[in-house]
Amino acid sequence: MRDQAIPQPAIILVKPQLGENIGAAARAMLNFGLGEMRIVAPRDGWPNDAARAMASRADEVLDNAQLFDTTEAAIADLQHVFATTARGRELSKPVITPRQTAERGVRALGQGQKVGILFGGERAGLDNDDVALARAVVQIPTNPAFSSLNLAQAVLLCAYEWRLAALEGETHVPDFDEMDRPVAAAQMTAFLEFMTDELDRAGMFRLIEDKRPVMLRNMRAMFHRAEMRDHEVRTLFGMVRALSGHRQGVRKPAPNDTEQGG
Repeated sequence: MRDQAIPQPAIILVKPQLGENIGAAARAMLNFGLGEMRIVAPRDGWPNDAARAMASRADEVLDNAQLFDTTEAAIADLQHVFATTARGRELSKPVITPRQTAERGVRALGQGQKVGILFGGERAGLDNDDVALARAVVQIPTNPAFSSLNLAQAVLLCAYEWRLAALEGETHVPDFDEMDRPVAAAQMTAFLEFMTDELDRAGMFRLIEDKRPVMLRNMRAMFHRAEMRDHEVRTLFGMVRALSGHRQGVRKPAPNDTEQGG
């Protein structure tokens, strides 16, 4: 069973292809005391008999695994998201090691925040849209001439470093300031969708529609990289709403029930 003494990150498998690799990842997680698996759009559906056969008694990880249609839904409640990839990206992201990821993640969990690590599918890994949602890119220092890792191998190495960091470091930081709480991914997504709608209404993309996907991806990457606080995003909501209301001559209501202002 999972080690209750180890703070638990979410291990998020994005579009995994083979059930066997999901099962092997579950086994690797439980080897190091981790138990929270999230699965995004598995190719062969879920539940998966091949995954259970390969898990080798790590059934509890699979039994409690959560299934999601999109990566954004899978990270909605998280404040810190890290994306594992061996390839360079055009998106500007900090690049850190699994040990640095573990140290940062363990510290964040000790402060009452939620953490997730993204792992891509076997064929091509994470795509740029998924990487844009993360705070940092995690790169395992493999042989540059032969850097490809099996999905379960990548999970095992990150889980190993996580356990070491948890056992060696302090996992709780007292007197946490609520005003300093990092924004959850769902709130950031809501803001970015709201801002995108307003930019569309303002006609920003009208003459450059072909560049819209890349511009929006870069915008998402920029805001996720900024490690913004919850109150800062609420302030941005208010700023964009005020600007759009001034342009249209009316004061627009905020999306959903979000309070505005810092």
